[in-house]
Amino acid sequence: MPWAEILANAFESARGSSVVLPGTAGMSTLAKNGRPFESVWDYPRPPRVERLERHVRVELSSEVIAESDSAVRVLETAGAPTIYIPREDVRIDRLRATKGTTECEWKGTAHYFDAVSGREVRPRAAWTYPQPKPGFEALRDRIAFYASRVDGAYLDDERVEPQPGGFYGGWITAEIKGPTKGEPGSQGW
Repeated sequence: MPWAEILANAFESARGSSVVLPGTAGMSTLAKNGRPFESVWDYPRPPRVERLERHVRVELSSEVIAESDSAVRVLETAGAPTIYIPREDVRIDRLRATKGTTECEWKGTAHYFDAVSGREVRPRAAWTYPQPKPGFEALRDRIAFYASRVDGAYLDDERVEPQPGGFYGGWITAEIKGPTKGEPGSQGW
């Protein structure tokens, strides 16, 4: 039976009750970490800043260089959430300002930091928006880290995966569903 007919029959017979599509019985709406799934395609444009209700930890060379229960996340269409940690919860002595900036049409001008631990230097591992544009003032005095440029980035005890590609700094956890910008073939998104 064609899918269109299956759907039409399911909706017709369900009026006012839950619909279970063939082959989907028993499928969970929760990810392995117990959180509801989120599609990056449901995130807004322009982006939205919201409080993050998870513990954040960033590690470099077996040392915690950032840890917070007061982070925010930025959600933008097709991107994994980007996590911004309050400056006071970051080991500033482990960051060194570096040359170069980038411009975000929504957030403003990003300034970058190398992460340093002993002789270990991770170029442009973190960034901040010292003077964010209107609507993004919540990012002032916060620092974001590329999960791919540190030894570990965690939300609660879940190790995050970095957003693909070298430009975007989103953190992917079990509930985040893509595809996301940065994956092969996504250059024009």
